[in-house]
Amino acid sequence: MKLARQVRGNALEFFATFGAAFIFLLRVLADTPRALLRPGLIFRQIHMVGANSLVLIMMAGLFVGMVLGLQFYNTMAKFGAEQSLGSVVVLALVRELGPVVTALLFAGRAGTALASEIGLMKATEQLSGMEMMAVDPMRYVVVPRFLGAFVAMPLLVAIFNVIAILGAWMVAVQLMGMNAGQFWAPMPDNVDVFDDVLGGVMKSVFFGAAAGLVAVFEGYRAYPTAEGVSRATTRTVVVTAMSVLVLDYMLTAVLL
Repeated sequence: MKLARQVRGNALEFFATFGAAFIFLLRVLADTPRALLRPGLIFRQIHMVGANSLVLIMMAGLFVGMVLGLQFYNTMAKFGAEQSLGSVVVLALVRELGPVVTALLFAGRAGTALASEIGLMKATEQLSGMEMMAVDPMRYVVVPRFLGAFVAMPLLVAIFNVIAILGAWMVAVQLMGMNAGQFWAPMPDNVDVFDDVLGGVMKSVFFGAAAGLVAVFEGYRAYPTAEGVSRATTRTVVVTAMSVLVLDYMLTAVLL
């Protein structure tokens, strides 16, 4: 009975949180048109969450591409299929690895920063002060950060994919001695813009919306204490990672 009550309580808490997040999303979407009237706030947040994550994304993309190039070359060489290495690397990146890995890195770097920033503003009563001065915190604090994450994610995914492809080329051509023409030539025939590239772009858009929503939602509902802010930051990483993986499967099933 104790286990049953615990499961019931966890299930009710999950659905209550999901409902609160959905209502919060509706509020964000309702305030988005008015927030667009102040593009400076949005551009500032794009710089904060995008440019400040750029070095991490580029380094991760380089080494992910190098690992893919090394692993795929050694595996495909056993079957005499080295000429398909470039196409396989590009398909793996644009379809799955690029959007997913970038979203997970984004959650650890920018998502936690957004959640902790909003949580600290709530703990220090800055949000309450804005409300007392008839300034809507949703419009001036939450929505610009959500839109910043929404816009920055596809750009970061594109950069990640480009750097990863260059990393795979470095390993395959410069290190393993593969012919450069064999690496690049099959790509136009095997990689379709609409089925492959646009599918990855669609995933990055959904992942950006999910990561931004989770970050601002957890920060906005955090308890106004140091412990509450730290818990909100931890939940941001965990919930974003699980949301990205679930969305990845759902989007892949739809696109295929």
